[in-house]
Amino acid sequence: MKSQVKEIREAQLMSKAELARKAGVSPVTIDRIERGEECRMSTRRKIILALGLKLTDRNEVFPGDA
Repeated sequence: MKSQVKEIREAQLMSKAELARKAGVSPVTIDRIERGEECRMSTRRKIILALGLKLTDRNEVFPGDA
């Protein structure tokens, strides 16, 4: 299932570059995740925290996570 990263990021008026900087990943990584490609669990954690969410909110950001 596709992640909600783009929707959450845009709702916060945050650019891909800003999210990438806050998460410590490349903008290309953010782009791939927003297109629905897989990423490591550690990358997911960084993105969730960079969006100002708690790790317990992971299912809202990445639906279908275990």
